[in-house]
Amino acid sequence: MTYQSPAKVNLFLHIISKRDDGYHNLQTIFQLLDYGDELSFNITNDGQINRIYGNENIPKDKDLIIQSAQKLKELAASNFGVDIGVKKNIPSGGGLGGGSSNAATTLIALNNLWDLKLSKTELISIGKEIGSDVPVFIEGRSSWAEGVGEILTPLNLPEYYYLVVSIKKQISTQEIFRHKALTMSPLQRKMTDFSLVSNPHNDCLDAAIDLESEIKDALMHLNLTKKHINQARMTGSGSCVFVAFENESDALIAKEELPSKWSCFVAKSIDKSPLYNWDVAKR
Repeated sequence: MTYQSPAKVNLFLHIISKRDDGYHNLQTIFQLLDYGDELSFNITNDGQINRIYGNENIPKDKDLIIQSAQKLKELAASNFGVDIGVKKNIPSGGGLGGGSSNAATTLIALNNLWDLKLSKTELISIGKEIGSDVPVFIEGRSSWAEGVGEILTPLNLPEYYYLVVSIKKQISTQEIFRHKALTMSPLQRKMTDFSLVSNPHNDCLDAAIDLESEIKDALMHLNLTKKHINQARMTGSGSCVFVAFENESDALIAKEELPSKWSCFVAKSIDKSPLYNWDVAKR
């Protein structure tokens, strides 16, 4: 069986405060995209969890896909095993949620294929221990998020085409949140304040640019593209940046004008993940 694993962008990211557990409280909007990775699962009876292709640059013990499968197997006491393949399209370490999305897809897929019958609430509880962005992909809706990203309110957002650009450099999230240039927005706002994403600032941006100045160049280039909407932004803790268009054709023209040293893709915004309906009957 093959399952989709969508990417996301953060339409803004405000860091509210640092928590006692070392994490940060935040406010953000997760916008899901119709672009992502593909994960294949072949159920076995040997009880083994194997990665048969993809993610070769990630040690197996660090791969969130393997971690998710192992955690689910332990909690459910399943006797099944699985061979997992990964076709990566989402740039790694760019703030697009690829690892978290893969983890969520693994939990959803194996819950189905191993016939574990866990609810969405139960999977989210497992997922948030793996990563703070995993819950939004299990929920499967573009959402307003608070807490560390696990308190979610689904949103219906404008339909745009996003040109997403990778400068082909990864930034450590941990390094960003320790950086002296990390800014904070301690004024906690209500969701209605962002009905039009009135403050699209990303509090990680200054720290990210200090670590990788090319992010600033990419933002400047996107802001010079024709017929784009609003300003170009960075997603998550970086280093990918994006800008919105009303028409796909305009986004594709802008894509062709990008410097060849960067990679990019055009994706449509979606309110629901391809995996959203997996447990509608269980709600």
